[in-house]
Amino acid sequence: MHLYFVWTSMLLGFLAGSWPAVGMEPKNMVQLDPGHAPKAELLSSSPDSNCSQLTLKLEFSTEVVEHEYIVTFTGYFSAKARSLYISSALRSARDNDTLVWHIVPRENPASDFPSDFELVHIRLASPSSILTLEDHPYIKRVTPQRKVFRSLKYIPCKCSGWGWGASPCNTTHGSQKWQSWQSSRPFRRTSLSLGSGFWHATGRHSSRRLLRAIPRHVAQILQADVLWQMGHTGSGVKVAVFDTGLSEKHPHFKNVKERTNWTNEKTLDDGLGHGTFVAGVIASMRECQGFAPDSELHIFRVFTNNQVSYTSWFLDAFNYAILKKIDVLNLSIGGPDFMDHPFVDKVWELTANKVIMVSAIGNDGPLYGTLNNPADQMDVIGVGGIDFEDNIARFSSRGMTTWELPGGYGRVKPDIVTYGSGVRGSGMKEGCRSLSGTSVASPVVAGAVTLLASTVLNRELVNPASMKQALIASARRLPGVNMFEQGHGKLDLIRAYQILNSYRPQASLSPSYIDLTECPYMWPYCSQPIYYGGMPTIVNVTILNGMGVTGRIVDKPIWQPYLPQNGDHIDVAVSYSPVLWPWAGYLAVSISVAKKAASWEGIAQGHVMVTVASPAENDSEVGGELTSTVKLPIKVKIVPTPPRSKRVLWDQYHNLRYPPGYFPRDNLRMKNDPLDWNGDHIHTNFRDMYQHLRSMGYFVEVLGAPITCFDASQYGTLLMVDSEEEYFPEEITKLRRDIDNGLSLIIFSDWYNTSVMRKVKFYDENTRQWWMPDTGGANVPALNDLISVWGMAFSDGLYEGEFTLADHDMYYASGCSIARFPEEGIVIAKNLKDQGLEVLKQETAVVEGVPVLGLYQTPSDGGGRIALYGDSNCIDDSHRQKDCFWLLDALLQYTSYSMTPPSLSHSHSRVAPPTGAERPMPQRLEGNHLYRYSKVLEAHLGDPKPRPLPACPHLSWAKPQPVNETAPSNLWKHQKLLSVDLDKVALPNVRPYRPQVRPLSPGESSAWDIPGGIMPGRYNQEVGQTIPVFAFLGAMVVLSFFVVQLTKARSKPKRRKPRIKRPTYLQQQQQQQTTTMKNPTV
Repeated sequence: MHLYFVWTSMLLGFLAGSWPAVGMEPKNMVQLDPGHAPKAELLSSSPDSNCSQLTLKLEFSTEVVEHEYIVTFTGYFSAKARSLYISSALRSARDNDTLVWHIVPRENPASDFPSDFELVHIRLASPSSILTLEDHPYIKRVTPQRKVFRSLKYIPCKCSGWGWGASPCNTTHGSQKWQSWQSSRPFRRTSLSLGSGFWHATGRHSSRRLLRAIPRHVAQILQADVLWQMGHTGSGVKVAVFDTGLSEKHPHFKNVKERTNWTNEKTLDDGLGHGTFVAGVIASMRECQGFAPDSELHIFRVFTNNQVSYTSWFLDAFNYAILKKIDVLNLSIGGPDFMDHPFVDKVWELTANKVIMVSAIGNDGPLYGTLNNPADQMDVIGVGGIDFEDNIARFSSRGMTTWELPGGYGRVKPDIVTYGSGVRGSGMKEGCRSLSGTSVASPVVAGAVTLLASTVLNRELVNPASMKQALIASARRLPGVNMFEQGHGKLDLIRAYQILNSYRPQASLSPSYIDLTECPYMWPYCSQPIYYGGMPTIVNVTILNGMGVTGRIVDKPIWQPYLPQNGDHIDVAVSYSPVLWPWAGYLAVSISVAKKAASWEGIAQGHVMVTVASPAENDSEVGGELTSTVKLPIKVKIVPTPPRSKRVLWDQYHNLRYPPGYFPRDNLRMKNDPLDWNGDHIHTNFRDMYQHLRSMGYFVEVLGAPITCFDASQYGTLLMVDSEEEYFPEEITKLRRDIDNGLSLIIFSDWYNTSVMRKVKFYDENTRQWWMPDTGGANVPALNDLISVWGMAFSDGLYEGEFTLADHDMYYASGCSIARFPEEGIVIAKNLKDQGLEVLKQETAVVEGVPVLGLYQTPSDGGGRIALYGDSNCIDDSHRQKDCFWLLDALLQYTSYSMTPPSLSHSHSRVAPPTGAERPMPQRLEGNHLYRYSKVLEAHLGDPKPRPLPACPHLSWAKPQPVNETAPSNLWKHQKLLSVDLDKVALPNVRPYRPQVRPLSPGESSAWDIPGGIMPGRYNQEVGQTIPVFAFLGAMVVLSFFVVQLTKARSKPKRRKPRIKRPTYLQQQQQQQTTTMKNPTV
């Protein structure tokens, strides 16, 4: 038998060694492509370090190119025509005599074709000359040329723990230098793997590593080999990769149709490795296999080896992609600026030309409200990331979209999620490597889309809308994850194939239903029931129109309540896009409770019917249309109206964010993330606070209109946090009246100091001037106007520090102090560091007795209460160090129930209220441009003045058309695309594969190089046919060995074994034991 095991081991070793083991991990791994990070050294961690890993750090910035402007035209014109239009416009400028200008030549493949923009160099340009250009009838817009710069460096991270829960490596409490604040706007579009530091770390804990990885290519995990075996390999589909280029003779690619360079470097090769990796995930034919190896690969090199790009490069490259009739375009870049008009407009134009754009949603998770553009656009497939255990990757950005704030509500994004952690792709020259980030998940979906498009016989059916419809309808929902994390779920390639191959043009909705009772998927809607008298619940639904690039809604949507399911207990109002273009539009559904259900509790259901029409393509009749009717089921939970004391109203109307203006972060330590761009909404960066209030039994509603537009008698507390907007005079008057009648007010303020605001200036790219923030972390002068009637005011002091309050550890991050407070109030003061002095002079000083908290009961009979706190960072998820939810609970107990917490009223830190005589009140920054972005102010000679008070929003409730039918119990499973029958599409007999995954060790590279890899499907048919032959021969060898051994054993004569005589002492011992058993002791 021992010889049998030896033979078996030798045989298995021979068979295993005869062919390369696809996915096996060799010992000598390629840890880092040298071309990707020049001069980077791999740093080994010391044995005593608590955590160590290599983190790829990105420093990213943009700056304006001096004297260069992008002139966008209303159409495509020849170079001669564009030059004539510009010259004729500038001739009429007032400063024509001093203007020196010329058109900057653009030497790239698109220069031979008509274009819709021109790059112009203008010296001594004044604002009037720019306006003169924009006045020309054929000129649409004039914007500055932007230069984007990325720099990569590897840094060792030593922190208190390894994994996603670990603390950041850079502390925020230490002293920092502030000179670097004067820089251009740092948050623009960047590569969404380069910027996140997730190239080689999957974020998994390094302990408990029993399971070894069984490396398998992501294309195989998603069962692309099933479609390969059917003969579908991406043939005939043009896919574009906008990245860092690709080497000419890279061994992984067989069908590179064209490589184009849009930079100012004279090379087409990839000097960084990122573009090669992305292209490999999509179309590699060997080793680390891509999805569509036979697709036509078009490489657009839009970043230099120094990681520099320009807006004009992207615009030219986009135009060329349209000319080349690209089918699929992967864009692994993003940024928060959804108001970057040239870029957004060009994306719309691309998709309108049937280019399916796939883009990463960003690496700014787990914070909500961090979606990047263009992935947040309706016409783009926005992709989030998961790991190989189907957990949402911590780095993956979360919804909702913030375009619609403050009056509306965000849309569901991402559209879909897929593997983005530890995914393998092509190395820069050869071999494979493993990277993480949403820019890795994006080419996974782009490759899947390319492969799917090649399976459709009638390519006219494939467009940005139909492809997105197939992806989201086929997605596998992840359990326990809400829609702002996973979108419609995990990519399912095979189900998407089945849907596409039985698809007929139609309209659909995203989400396809509204169920306010389904948790956790429908969070935040499911987190709070609705009731009579509450603010309407707004659900922003995306209409996808697979019938054509343009469309319209026929007549008006119809509201049909189900009478057996109490549908008449709710009212529904609907607003929608007048035109669906390109391929999509919105359907905003507002839901409210009817008066007759004020004290009723139960479930109510109904549906909204929408009919979409599109011009018919290739229709013989002029004016022919295609129509599609879709149903939006609605299910809500209604409860009796809660008491006033339990209702909290969040003021969203007075929160402003980037874009469009420069509104800085509330914590000045966060220099790497200086823009306030998350929306300041209870479902974005104040999500944890909202969840806490709900757990405490409070009902939180959102005010997206002026203070004059709500009934204060319905609410116990108005909550204002981090307000940047000004206030209408009518708002100030109404709030005073409301508080006299019992409404209470809680304000969490932030820093405001004009000297510091000038310090954190940057060079504005639109006005070509140095810009200061128009407010600080909060608009303290406006808040002081609001509360001055009660003798209250915040100061322009800027403080930071740690302290203990009511046995709770607190961290004050760039907050202000209370400058004035009524004598009857309660004021708490703490010793804090003067952060303003540190910012301005790099000096450190501690200020004693800084008033940070104030409580006040108004003197009127039945009047409300007011609470002030000088810092909002402790309830903001963006950069919260230590939460102060306990303080918010205490303040709500005070404002809602008039219960003063003894820990505050009898605190040793209680001081006499300040009178305001110590220092002057903060004043608005002279020459600020807040009026440009304000809903309250408007430009005026001299100082801006308030606009006329707008009318309160008035919803037009749909006339119900009741139906006497029973609603489906499960709205999700009930929904599917029309005319799609998955059973009609035959598939080979396949077995689903789920990989085993092990986490990477700290500092371990997840890249490896496997020579001689085998491409599944058509590429390994010859080898695949020889494997059974060798297996049969091996089995015959083993069987022959056993037959020989058995024959030898039977041919030998049997020998009788001699009987061994036992020793005498053993015989005596046995006799004694026998005697003892016969005579047991009782």
